[in-house]
Amino acid sequence: MPLDGRLLTLNRVYKDKDAQDVLEHALVSFSDMALVSSFGAESVVLLHMAAQITPDVPVLFIDTEMLFAETLAYQRDVAIQLGLTDVRVIRAKRETLFEQDNENLLHLHDPDACCALRKTDPLQRALQGFDGWISGRKRVQGGDRAALDVFEIERPLARLPRTKVNPLAHWDTSDLRSYIETHNLPRHPLVAKGYPSVGCSPCTTKVQNGENARAGRWRNQTKTECGIHFGAKG
Repeated sequence: MPLDGRLLTLNRVYKDKDAQDVLEHALVSFSDMALVSSFGAESVVLLHMAAQITPDVPVLFIDTEMLFAETLAYQRDVAIQLGLTDVRVIRAKRETLFEQDNENLLHLHDPDACCALRKTDPLQRALQGFDGWISGRKRVQGGDRAALDVFEIERPLARLPRTKVNPLAHWDTSDLRSYIETHNLPRHPLVAKGYPSVGCSPCTTKVQNGENARAGRWRNQTKTECGIHFGAKG
C-alpha cells in the first residue's frame, strides 16, 4: 500500500487510541524510526514512554548552541535517568556557522534564517537514513498544530517521503501534568520560572498568566514555528 494510504488507515485506526499504543506501533512497525526531542518543558513525557518500549531508540537532540544552560543540563540528566542509550546531539556544521553567523547575531534581523541554519538544516541531515520520526507536537498548542493528525506524511525537498508521528496530538496540559506526576518525572527547571515552552535563549521569554504556553516564543513577531515541522500533511 502506498504510504499516503497506509497513514490514512492508521489515522482512522489510532484516532482514539492511547498515546502509548501509537508510539509502540511507530517504534515496532516502522523501520528506522527516530524520536526528535528538544528536551523542553514537556518533552520528558514522550521520552519516558519511548524508554519503556525501547530505550535504544535513536533520540535526536538539536543543540543550536543558543540554548539555555538549564536545557543542556536537563538533557544530560533526563537521558541518564530514563536509561536512553542512543541520544544523538545534532549541531550545525562549524564552517557553515562561521560563514553565515560568525557573530551569533543572525536571530536579531532574520530569525527564520537563524532557525534554518541552526535547526532545520542540521535536522534534515540527521534524518537522512530514517524512514520516519516522532515528535511531541499537540493540537492544544494552537496555530498550525490545531488540526494535527497522529500520522502525517512529510515530503522533504529532493528526498523520498517519510512518516511523521505525533503520539501526543490529542493531549492537553492536564494530561501532561498527570503523566509527569504519576511517574514522578523531572521537570525542566525553567518551567517553575515562568517558561512553559522553552526554545533558544534569545528568542524565548516568560509567559504571563492567561497567555498561550507558546506566547513566549518569538514574542512580538509573526513567527510561530522554527521550521522543522513544515512540509508534513495528514
